[in-house]
Amino acid sequence: MTHRSLLRTMPPYLPVLIILICMFALNGLAEPNSLSAYAIKGLVSTYLALMFLAVGQTIVIFAADIDLSVGAILGLVNVTVVSLMQALGDTPGAILLSMLLAVGVGAACGALNGVLVVILRLQAIVATFATSVLFLGLALWVMPVAGTPAPRLFWRTFGGRIMGIPFAYFVLAALLVLIFLLARSRFIQRLLTVGDDQLAAFQTGLPVTSIRVRGYIMCGVFAAFAGLCITGDTASGDPNVGGLITLNSVAAAVLGGAALSGGVGTLFGSVLGALVIGLVGSLVFFLGTPSEWQNLVQGLTVLAALMVGILFSGRARA
Repeated sequence: MTHRSLLRTMPPYLPVLIILICMFALNGLAEPNSLSAYAIKGLVSTYLALMFLAVGQTIVIFAADIDLSVGAILGLVNVTVVSLMQALGDTPGAILLSMLLAVGVGAACGALNGVLVVILRLQAIVATFATSVLFLGLALWVMPVAGTPAPRLFWRTFGGRIMGIPFAYFVLAALLVLIFLLARSRFIQRLLTVGDDQLAAFQTGLPVTSIRVRGYIMCGVFAAFAGLCITGDTASGDPNVGGLITLNSVAAAVLGGAALSGGVGTLFGSVLGALVIGLVGSLVFFLGTPSEWQNLVQGLTVLAALMVGILFSGRARA
């Protein structure tokens, strides 16, 4: 087997998996306690939101689209679910109803993006940037001042344990099962087909418009799941909580092997990419980088990881 054929047979997420292992090793060398069970649980809890967001972003990238509003959707869902729980009460039934309504908000935001980009044919970057401003405005209207606490039952459950196992691990397991099922679904295969060649997909009879709109709706749902995770992690509502997480979701998807031109990538790779970004931030901190240099060093490290991942992926597709 030649070197090139070996690259072609490797899993698309193999480069990011290697990078992830290296980042774990470097974190362990910089701070041995970072590999403790407690530290890994903290890493998973903190970056669960980015994992969900990266999966949602990857879904639209499969079809050669992009969503720059996912961070704003996350923030809107965060303040919405906290406000609903404050209004409906802190009973298990009220909390579950609030969560379902918040997921509905995320789906509605995704549907709006789908209508603007796919049906009205606005540029995805411009349209979703505009809706990000709209969703942020709605979040500020729902909660003008950050800091409203989430009910104790909600955040204690998210940060607690079930049968001695951190609840965050159950959420991660649910995410992995979900992407396992999605990856084998006809929907994802159709998204990849549309992203690979939209005209050819249309000529073969695929409902391209419906597929792309459903992709945006699914992205909004995953952004809502991310909003629920970040609510459990921060235990409060903050309309600006999305911050730079949108760009991190794109970086995680590309790190995981997705091509912004569409038709290539894996959902599992995007989860690994999100973890890599989290470990990069931890490593920069453990190395004692001065605060004024941390963003620069973190950005350069993520850029280097992206270049390595793209280099391997490009050779594999050559």
